[in-house]
Amino acid sequence: MLEQRIQQHFIDSADLKYQSAQALGQPVAAAVQALLACVTSGGKVLACGHGGSATLAQHFAAMFVGRFERDRPELGALAMTSDGALLTAAGRDEDGTQVFARQVRALGQPGDVLLTISTSGKAANLLRALEAAHEREMTVIALTGSGGGEIGQALRETDVQVCVPHDRMARVHEVHGLVVHCLCDGVDAQLLGEQEIST
Repeated sequence: MLEQRIQQHFIDSADLKYQSAQALGQPVAAAVQALLACVTSGGKVLACGHGGSATLAQHFAAMFVGRFERDRPELGALAMTSDGALLTAAGRDEDGTQVFARQVRALGQPGDVLLTISTSGKAANLLRALEAAHEREMTVIALTGSGGGEIGQALRETDVQVCVPHDRMARVHEVHGLVVHCLCDGVDAQLLGEQEIST
């Protein structure tokens, strides 16, 4: 019984990834182009999310600054979820909805990219960060699920939404992890040239 349940998780995850390959190919490619335009003009990516999405933002920043699968020059990225002192100071006087927006207003510049990661698309403090990014003339890349929520509705034509076509948080998060890897690989391929994907 337990083994069947575990196997079903693997099957459901694989099925969604297979279905998402067709639906998300174009928006992921658009997100790669937005990231490429940012970093080749000397800009940086500010990344944020909640819970597992916060760790995914940190994972993205680590691969962008460090490396993904190939050696290359460092690319500018910062996970706004990493500094506990800053997070608690920025959110102490309010209800926490400005914690990322404050960082965007302090660090964001025109031409930079805000990467928001939200399985539901409903997080108020990510929405405030998106609004602050627009004030700073930044492009927003939103990884969402569940139809995109309020975050998806607040995006501009110049922004990019990668909306996983599913409502279950775990499944959406699994696809977001793959999308982050696709973003890093796509930027590397554009900067360093195509390399065969090893199996």
